[in-house]
Amino acid sequence: MIPKVFKEIIELGDGRTISIETGKLAKQAHGSVVVQSGKCMLLCTVVSNYKQSDVDFLPLTVDYREKFAASGRYPGGFFKREARPSDGEVLTMRLVDRVLRPLFPKDYHAETQVMIQLMSHDDDVMPEAMAGLAASAAIQLSDFPFECAISEARVGRVNGEFVINPTRAQLEESDLEMMIGASADSVMMVEGEMDEISEEEMADAIKFAHEAIKVQIAAQIRLAEAFGKKEVREYETAEENEDLAKKIHELAYDKCYAIAKQGTSKAERSTAFSEIKEEIKASFTEEEIEEFGHLVGGYYRKAEKEAIRELTLSEGLRLDGRKTDEIRPIWCEIDYLPSTHGSAIFTRGETQALATVTLGTSREANKIDMPSYEGEETFYLHYNFPPFCTGEARPLRGTSRREVGHGNLAQRALKGMIPADCPYTVRVVSEVLESNGSSSMATVCSGTMALMDAGVQMKSPVSGIAMGLISDGDRYAVLSDILGDEDHLGDMDFKVTGTANGITACQMDIKIKGLSYEILVNALKQARDGRLHILEKLTDTIAAPNADVKDHAPTMVTRRIPNEFIGALIGPGGKVIQEMQKETETTIVINEDPVTEEGIVEILGVGNKGIDAVMAKIDSILFKPEVGNVYEVKVIKMLDFGAVVEYMDAPGNEVLLHVSELAWERTENVSDVVNMGDVFDVKYFGLDKRTRKEKVSRKALLPKPEGFVERPPRDNNRGRDNRGRDNRGRDNRRDDRKRD
Repeated sequence: MIPKVFKEIIELGDGRTISIETGKLAKQAHGSVVVQSGKCMLLCTVVSNYKQSDVDFLPLTVDYREKFAASGRYPGGFFKREARPSDGEVLTMRLVDRVLRPLFPKDYHAETQVMIQLMSHDDDVMPEAMAGLAASAAIQLSDFPFECAISEARVGRVNGEFVINPTRAQLEESDLEMMIGASADSVMMVEGEMDEISEEEMADAIKFAHEAIKVQIAAQIRLAEAFGKKEVREYETAEENEDLAKKIHELAYDKCYAIAKQGTSKAERSTAFSEIKEEIKASFTEEEIEEFGHLVGGYYRKAEKEAIRELTLSEGLRLDGRKTDEIRPIWCEIDYLPSTHGSAIFTRGETQALATVTLGTSREANKIDMPSYEGEETFYLHYNFPPFCTGEARPLRGTSRREVGHGNLAQRALKGMIPADCPYTVRVVSEVLESNGSSSMATVCSGTMALMDAGVQMKSPVSGIAMGLISDGDRYAVLSDILGDEDHLGDMDFKVTGTANGITACQMDIKIKGLSYEILVNALKQARDGRLHILEKLTDTIAAPNADVKDHAPTMVTRRIPNEFIGALIGPGGKVIQEMQKETETTIVINEDPVTEEGIVEILGVGNKGIDAVMAKIDSILFKPEVGNVYEVKVIKMLDFGAVVEYMDAPGNEVLLHVSELAWERTENVSDVVNMGDVFDVKYFGLDKRTRKEKVSRKALLPKPEGFVERPPRDNNRGRDNRGRDNRGRDNRRDDRKRD
């Protein structure tokens, strides 16, 4: 039976479209769609169990995978099968998860899985920009309890014009790249990088993307209506007790307000709030605790949250006693680790990050091998968030999605400030040692200082700040440099990084509907004031990049050579280059430039001695004597018929100085004129026509002896007649032919 297919088309402009189709594939899933643009096709399926899980949160899994077959390729490695997700796939999962999760009911705890797969790839289409659209469209076809349709779009700006879902080639020319997630009436998520743009320009980009998202949402709704929108499933809702909630609010609110107003530390606050909670529990009988004790914790947290928010809105005070725009105390230090190429500590309040920088060759570049993109990064940042930084003990199970996401944000914040002519591959590693509010922004700050400490010539230093927003609809307060607690209780969490000239990266999660662009711009401007304050602390510690790398750090020198000499530099089986690296204690990497058809030689070494030796060897390999020039040589070998000499300017380049070119007088023994180790000048004559070998002469630079008569050139036909017979009448032509 031929399936009935339902399809909607979205116009992107420039002749590009996105289609959403359902009814053909994966019909046993609770919702499935195929989203296509050009030859790029994503299959998205959604499934949610009908039984609630025994947890107090939504066990939602968003999984995005790219199949290598989609681009006609094999997976790399020994096992020819897709394995764990790449960082690029993890970042796409996070982009989708952050928009979907808040739209499920708070009491919906059924195991839910969203699977998005790249089934066909198009070089001109970046698939992750359509992942949010695919996920929402599939959910609209299901019976899940879900608040409203959403979508995501990437926005770039090329030649001053905004572009939706630009190609990778367009992004290379763009001065911003942002992913926006939104419903029809509210922006919910923003993430991206920029080339030092203003707050107003950022807001304009968000507005432009939001208009495109509204069109995509309308297409989802039309598709769901045509397909037949299912009734929302019934599920076991959370138990509510209004009388209990009111009682706990009365018992907790004033006490929590008073504790919040004291402006204590994280540990003191946590202890005080816990004591209030225990007092409330103690006020109930054992029978009451057994009956509804499981509700006490949730109602208490609600009262605590309301008290803290009201303190900020009514009095402009925060949990640690600061005003809304006040930054916590900051101290910084550079060159803390003696053996690293660069290091820095950044501490802001109870958040601390230690960053290190390592310099290397192109061999250390981060290789990216995805079906949708192949390339490499010569600047990359890794972020580690161990459990001790929050006073916890838990097992380490590899790099978390959170660590990948926060590290990527810090990397995007800094990478635009690394100069294009930086010869090194640069790796930054951030170790978060304490955390109470935005360790990713602490990573940006410590990373900036570590880079400058390492001698990387950054265009401008970068600082970052995490901001929050509390609003009750009529009143709002923007919070600078938020605490971890404020992150959870606020209505917007946004991180902004930038230089003194403008924004370089951002990440926002907006939790309230209908946030006005006026409030957004005001929040961004307050963030700018905070960034500049933090930037001043960084530049007080290190004002500019160090002029040179540290004494124990490697120096990088690059040299371009014609492609024809690459083989000679490498040697048979790599013998020449391996011996050179061993002798000079350097690292040598050779790459070919397909544009200029030259070899790019990277020489990495500590100190100049080894590098100078490698450069001399390259000069030797590239050495080509010019006819008529005079060169200084050294005798390195004595022969019966001459001496082998080495050019002093090009060690390793040898040439035979024939005995006849030693002196004007007849030379019986080579040692009569020169000896081993003698240094003198010779003149270069190029290739000898008779011997087809290079010819140099010592005697050509000496004056002729008085009365010297040069021997006439030998006549090979002397004594023969025109028929080739010698003066004795013999025919020597046959002998000549034999010799020939």
